[in-house]
Amino acid sequence: MRVLLLLLLSADWTQAQKSEPGLGGSGGGGFRGADRYDFALVVPAATQECFWHFAHQSGNFYLDHMVQWVTGMASDHRLAVRVLSPDGSLISSSYQVIGQIHFETQTTGFYQMCLGNQNRLGAVRVFLNFGVVYGGQEVTEVNGVNSSLLNIQGSVVRLQTAVFHIWRFYSHARARRGGDLHLLDSTRDYVSWWSLAQTLVILTAGPLQLLFLRRLFINHTHKTRC
Repeated sequence: MRVLLLLLLSADWTQAQKSEPGLGGSGGGGFRGADRYDFALVVPAATQECFWHFAHQSGNFYLDHMVQWVTGMASDHRLAVRVLSPDGSLISSSYQVIGQIHFETQTTGFYQMCLGNQNRLGAVRVFLNFGVVYGGQEVTEVNGVNSSLLNIQGSVVRLQTAVFHIWRFYSHARARRGGDLHLLDSTRDYVSWWSLAQTLVILTAGPLQLLFLRRLFINHTHKTRC
């Protein structure tokens, strides 16, 4: 029994340490070593940013994006998103402020994700959340040690799935919080500068009114004496 446990543990450890192939001559932008990522980046005006993510066959690939804010004179908050297969064919596309792309990987390789900013006079800050989820093995009713190990494996898979969904909801909430924080900061700056401008106008209007009234009375007095 101990020998069987050692063999199973060593087999699982060998599979977990398996390294993924490199990107080759495609240049930078490839992601390896994890199955999910979330980060924010700024896409400059009239620019397309592309990334690659490795996925095995029969995996559930997902890509969620949210435009948090735009800068400059950008008027379009939407983002053009495309996902290409390892052979270069288009799998799915999206042109929205908040978009989700989900599909099952048919081949093993690097999948390309391209983000395009259609604005020519402003940059776009976008929050990305993407990765690959693989289904767990089915738990069968077997007597002995195999049954216990499979039950433990099934519980671990269910726990990982629950943690994964919690992590995705947390990432989505964090992206919304970042956008709301930027909106609050921009509104505060707008109110502050507008209040300062109104204060300067009021302070400048008072002396100007006194100056005009003074000139009016001086001119009227001179005309009366003549």
